[in-house]
Amino acid sequence: QVLLVESGGGLVQAGGSLRLSCAASGSIFSSYAMGWFRQAPGKEREFIAAISRSDGSTYYADSVKGRFTISRDNAKNTAYLQMNSLKPEDTAVYYCAAQKWGNYYQSQWYHYWGQGTQVTVSS
Repeated sequence: QVLLVESGGGLVQAGGSLRLSCAASGSIFSSYAMGWFRQAPGKEREFIAAISRSDGSTYYADSVKGRFTISRDNAKNTAYLQMNSLKPEDTAVYYCAAQKWGNYYQSQWYHYWGQGTQVTVSS
C-alpha cells in the first residue's frame, strides 16, 4: 500500500513556473515507477510524465515536452514535476500516481493515486 500526497499547486500567470511534489509513504518508494496526470474540467484524465523505478528514464506527453521535467528523490520518497513556461491550457487538477509494472502512459496501469492539486494558469 502506498499513500501519495501532492502539493505545490496554485495560481500562476502564463509564462510562470511551479514545482509540484508528490510525497509517498507506506511502502518502498524506489520499487515504484511514478507518473503525473492531469484532468481539466470536462476532459478526460491525461498522461503528462513518468519516471521509471530503476534507471530514472523519463517519458513525456508531447504537449509538455521541453517545458515540464519529472524527477524523483528516492531518499526523500518524493517525486517532482517542474513546470516551466506555463500556459492557460495547462490549467487542471494534477495527480501523481505509482505503479509496479505496466504501460507508463495509461492510467489503468497505476495502482495508487494522490488526491490531486489544482494548477491554474491565468492569461
